[in-house]
Amino acid sequence: MVTIKDVAKKSGVSPSTVSRVIADNPRIGAETKKKVRKIMKEMGYHPNVNARNLVAKSTKSIGVIIPSPADKALQNPFFPEVLRGISSVIHKMHYSMFLSTGESEKEIFEEVQRMVHGSYIDGVILLYSRVDDRVTEFLHKQNFPFVIVGKPYEYTNEITHVDNDNYQAGKDITNSLIEQGHEKIAFIGGANDLFVTIDREAGYEAALTDANLKNSEEYKIHTEFLESGGRGAVERLFLLESPPTGIVVSDDLIGLGVLSMLEELAYNVPRDISLVSFNNVYLSEITQPSLTTVDIKIYELGAQSAKALIEKTVNEDEPAKRIIIPHNIVYRDSVGKKN
Repeated sequence: MVTIKDVAKKSGVSPSTVSRVIADNPRIGAETKKKVRKIMKEMGYHPNVNARNLVAKSTKSIGVIIPSPADKALQNPFFPEVLRGISSVIHKMHYSMFLSTGESEKEIFEEVQRMVHGSYIDGVILLYSRVDDRVTEFLHKQNFPFVIVGKPYEYTNEITHVDNDNYQAGKDITNSLIEQGHEKIAFIGGANDLFVTIDREAGYEAALTDANLKNSEEYKIHTEFLESGGRGAVERLFLLESPPTGIVVSDDLIGLGVLSMLEELAYNVPRDISLVSFNNVYLSEITQPSLTTVDIKIYELGAQSAKALIEKTVNEDEPAKRIIIPHNIVYRDSVGKKN
């Protein structure tokens, strides 16, 4: 097996210099680094990462927590895209990622406890923000480095989080329907203990209030972030005596289910009913009709959360940050003017 001493001998430098090259120490010049790395590659030398991490008291690994069972969560294109953003950063920084979830909140909590107490990871990214979340409370009390994609329920100024202004986004996308003459507008959201749903729904309600439109409870439905959730929601809305002419859906995947069910019920989008959504996943562009949706920059949410977490793992005094990723509406074919 090739050792540091073998590399040092062939490179004509000391073993300590080779160690500093591996650690990317700024005291070593660019030419020396280039020469040593070239020889390491030629000789097939690979640093003992575990030994280095033990010395540095770092695992160079982060945990990423998905809020629901992976078989369900990964049906939603949001999660692969946010993971792509996270991976782009940790790959450059030579970190690894542990992806974890569970069948229940209890299983997720126990898994995070194992990760933290077992020193498997340097920090955690939570891909959700929930009311009264045990995981958030645990990580905060442990003073363990973590970042939330979303808005914390408590300790907002003490927890680093990366989010959109979901209240404003909800207001903006609802106004896009109001501007087309729609007055009976429904809202289909995810679980009502998730902050992303709470804020988007609050923005929807504010837009209705500003336009002096009725804010009807029967027009508001909460379901799973899955296509099947959208289908069930449509069935309920169109059994109403006065069904909506426009629908705000808080997630594109739910929106696809809504489109599918409307087609089964022989409603034409956008002639009979208009539909707007959130996230701007790739499916929203290729479906027929293509969805008008809020682009929340999912990849950027992931990348910024990874950058913020690594900063916290490197510097324990790094202050908490609130990073807001701007949104914009992508106008497509699912909205028509109300006559």
